[in-house]
Amino acid sequence: MHLKLKDMTRIIFSEYLEKAIADYARENVESGRWAEESAIQRSREDLKHALPKGIETENNHLFEIFSVDEGCSVGVLWITIEEKFGIKTAFICDIEIKKEYRRKGYARSALLELERYSSGMNIDSIGLHVFRQNSPAQALYGSLGYSVVSTNMVKSIA
Repeated sequence: MHLKLKDMTRIIFSEYLEKAIADYARENVESGRWAEESAIQRSREDLKHALPKGIETENNHLFEIFSVDEGCSVGVLWITIEEKFGIKTAFICDIEIKKEYRRKGYARSALLELERYSSGMNIDSIGLHVFRQNSPAQALYGSLGYSVVSTNMVKSIA
């Protein structure tokens, strides 16, 4: 399977952003972090804060995951790059494979392609966040050598 990470176009970004807002809201509600009534607004604000200049936001790279074999985009990948104390890190903000291409190895291939891309940029590590209810993603990341470095916990007192 041959994949390329292609820079996302403005048109694809516009479509992606609306879906990302809904998906991020849903995942936060399902995890118990957010109330359903305010989730979309909160998600919209979080993404606006993360990408204040949209696709042009500094240190953010938004890609289409392009299957050379299929001749089409099979998903999206969004990373941020940060350097602190001489350590350069890529953080996966989002990776999404289109429904019809899931469970076929595209996410794994995209993550391996991201490793090649990152090594070419002298990045020391790749990090990510995964929601507790997403056990398939956790299994994928673990199989690729990602390890848990912290756990967020919440206790509702309302």
